Amino acid sequence: MSETATVISPLELEIDMPEAKRTILIIDDDKSILRVFTRVFERKGYSVVAVDTGKKALDQIRRSRFDAALIDVRLPDMDGTELLPEIQATSPKTVKIVFTGSATVEFGSAEAEKSMDAFLLKPVKPEVLLNILEEKLKTKQGEKN
Repeated sequence: MSETATVISPLELEIDMPEAKRTILIIDDDKSILRVFTRVFERKGYSVVAVDTGKKALDQIRRSRFDAALIDVRLPDMDGTELLPEIQATSPKTVKIVFTGSATVEFGSAEAEKSMDAFLLKPVKPEVLLNILEEKLKTKQGEKN
């Protein structure tokens, strides 16, 4: 006696596929800021890579793609704005949010300044940063579609 198997097309299945975690690169030489921001974003379901120098950030940028990069201007080995062209070249859809404790910032080029999605002054409240980030990610997502 032979049994026939029921064949179901993948299009007929309703499968809740988990959304891929969004990834954030946080670049700041202040360890306490790295800890706080990492904790806040991980609690919200983001995957976080935190680094404390521009060189480490460049290594990460060249190795991986990030949905967002949070960049402090004052880093021990370079100006954080120097990272903007590299991020723009390798991953133009990455949301780039720059923050600083200094009220005046010199950008190396007009292209670097244009590639930023937001510029914030420290101290930055994590919940404010989270709201801005989520708004910018939605905007970038809309541009993809």
